[in-house]
Amino acid sequence: MIEIEILDTTLRDGAQGEGIVFSLRDKLAVTEALDELGVAWIEAGNPGSNPKDLEFFRIASALKLRHAGLCAFGPTRKRGVKAADDPQIRSLLDAGTGAVVIFGKSWDLHAREVLRVEPQENLDMIAETAAFCIAEGRKVIFDAEHFFDGFAADPAYALSTIRAAADAGADRIVLCDTNGGAFPDAVAAGVKAAQAELWGVAEDTAGAQPRGGRSGGGHNIKGDSHHFEAGKYAPLLGIHAHNDCGLALANTLAAVQAGCYHAQGTLVGFGERCGNTALAALIPGLELKMGLRCLPEGNLVRIADLTRRVAEIANVSISDDMPYVGAHAFSHKAGMHADGILKNRRSFEHIEPEAVGNERHFLMSESGGRAAIAERVKKTEPSITKDHPVIAALAAKLKKLEAEGWAFEGADASFEILVRRELGRHKSLFQIAAYRVMSEHPAGVALACSHAWVKVLVGDQYEIAAAEGDGPVNALDGALRRALTRFYPDLAKVRLEDYKVRVIDGKEATAARVRVLIESTDGQRSWNTVGVSADIIDASRAALVDSIEYKLISDMETGG
Repeated sequence: MIEIEILDTTLRDGAQGEGIVFSLRDKLAVTEALDELGVAWIEAGNPGSNPKDLEFFRIASALKLRHAGLCAFGPTRKRGVKAADDPQIRSLLDAGTGAVVIFGKSWDLHAREVLRVEPQENLDMIAETAAFCIAEGRKVIFDAEHFFDGFAADPAYALSTIRAAADAGADRIVLCDTNGGAFPDAVAAGVKAAQAELWGVAEDTAGAQPRGGRSGGGHNIKGDSHHFEAGKYAPLLGIHAHNDCGLALANTLAAVQAGCYHAQGTLVGFGERCGNTALAALIPGLELKMGLRCLPEGNLVRIADLTRRVAEIANVSISDDMPYVGAHAFSHKAGMHADGILKNRRSFEHIEPEAVGNERHFLMSESGGRAAIAERVKKTEPSITKDHPVIAALAAKLKKLEAEGWAFEGADASFEILVRRELGRHKSLFQIAAYRVMSEHPAGVALACSHAWVKVLVGDQYEIAAAEGDGPVNALDGALRRALTRFYPDLAKVRLEDYKVRVIDGKEATAARVRVLIESTDGQRSWNTVGVSADIIDASRAALVDSIEYKLISDMETGG
């Protein structure tokens, strides 16, 4: 099987995304997650740009990584300075990684107007930096910045930059769509031209692969070099794409089809400006659609879970409609679609969700049909069929509730509690005997404008608790969980991840009913609940109660 080497740059290019800030502990946690996934390389930062990256490499050198090799990232030497005398090059080597990624300009515009050097000196900077790092015992991955813009402006010069790196001994040449403006046909043409320049001929990837070697930390990759002329070798070709035209994934796939055996991106897809190629979408496509190997055998099923883990560390949300790993990737609402899936899963799904560690969802709504409701209920009661009286009762109840403004398609946890009530299998684990929420403006305390008081009943015992918050719902959530933590300690791990309010009928103005959707997490998994009322606090209370009950029931049934 042809193998594609994967380099993840979440900790370097991903960290350049707006709002992304990794602590040292975060960087170590992301490294461990990416190694668990099985990528070949982790580009972990620029040690010459900040002390935190240099400290990371010092600590990370003690990590026992099973699959990945760490790479330090930095520029070519400065103009007029020898590589051995450039402090940034020295920092790159001091990181102690087995491979370094050096980036150099492949667009003459950047050489002249950004670096302020003549084109030939730019070539010398590339060649001398690569040769020096290799002489110091490092593998060199050369990122040809702006290659596709440079190739469009001056093909001969763009190709001469990668030739300079290759002749100096670089192991991998990565063609970068740094501005994210290229289209797939231009990417394919650039890759073919690079093949012809470095390999002597433009090859078709079908059945062909560069020979030799292995990658960084134990993931076998056939492709350190490619034999082209007698006694000579050319480096592995790679692709690095940005998403400014929404084409990073398409461009990376086009590059692989054209002959690249090394692909870069960030697992979740975030990065500078519009982000990078999302490896969570790329890797399944390469493995399941193109029959290429990217990860150690058996690891693809972990990609959804590990993508969520990295997103959690970065404090970002994965888009629900993200291919393969998003919450909606295998969700079905229309009755005809649900019925088709139940008869033949290939009818409305391009892969089995289990292949990437995801799962199928039937969204509960009046348009879903009894077959979809029955399939969803089977998670609670496997013996249920669509002809069971409970299904008819649930279908009728859904129509009634949706007419009142409830919507369960984005609130699976609330729907499961509704199912349990209909089956007679729900027992409330607590009751709110009374609660009070107050807000004051201006706030008496700088960080808290709202206060909540809650009295709960668990069994035959009452507990009273109060909390402050930056809003009434935040305060109510804090007071409720504080009161219940005495009985259920694991609730201390639960927090609200998202909160949405929608006015159901705006014609009623301030008396309109509102629908509140809450997403909660315990750090391991997330779930969604819904509440509806003319009182936004009461709607929030209903969603909060469902959220806590779902967590407690799930833990009891799974032993969590």
